[in-house]
Amino acid sequence: MTLLTLVLTLSCSKDASEKTKTISDENGNQTEVDIYVNQKNVGDSANDLLSEQKFDTLSTEIFYVEGLEPTSATIEAFENFLSERLNKSGGIEITLKEIASPGKSVYSITDIRALEDDIRTAYNENGKVAVFGIFIDGEYSENTDEGSVLGVAYRNTSFVIFEETIRTFSSQPFAPNLNILESTVLHHEFGHLMGMVNVGTTMQTDHQDVEHGKHCTEENCLMFWTAETGEGILNMLGGGTIPKFDSFCIADLQANGGK
Repeated sequence: MTLLTLVLTLSCSKDASEKTKTISDENGNQTEVDIYVNQKNVGDSANDLLSEQKFDTLSTEIFYVEGLEPTSATIEAFENFLSERLNKSGGIEITLKEIASPGKSVYSITDIRALEDDIRTAYNENGKVAVFGIFIDGEYSENTDEGSVLGVAYRNTSFVIFEETIRTFSSQPFAPNLNILESTVLHHEFGHLMGMVNVGTTMQTDHQDVEHGKHCTEENCLMFWTAETGEGILNMLGGGTIPKFDSFCIADLQANGGK
């Protein structure tokens, strides 16, 4: 089954009121920011994330529904993953924020976008590129009997992790532990934000699995398509370790300003 979980549709006809947002810092000071730069297509900010040509700092704002906080091991692995591939001399910031459940059992990408627009506070500004992520309850509206989606990269700096679904799979007999599953899906979706595969980061060698969309042909690579489906990921993680980028993907990332 082909599961193309990159949502690349975004209207370019926003009026001025939809392009800016007033946000408050911890001291209550209000600032109007341009939010449209963080509402583009997946892969459009690949170079901004990988290089420090425009941004030398990364701010990652991760929301999670109460009771579904990613493990500390997952966050540590994520920080190491980012440091290994991104050129950000100003540093990498990861902030966790808890929210109440939106109260839905099924989420479409339209639902996730609307939730992000309501709660997101970090946007690109002053040399800092900002990323939004959310670990959500409920399941993806595009799930089928053949595949349960675990994560989706749906804007240039936005991703969702279906944490409740991940925990269902992690509780199965002989399944990898929770932080391995979380980390694999998290790294995979951020890989899409980095422009992988062939969606904002140009391939140096042809290795796109066209049948499965923007994924790598190498079965052991982090960007192989099964890394974002529950049924596939259990087989992929037979060794109990988080997959890494293969040499083809690394070459692509380095050519686009990454490490």
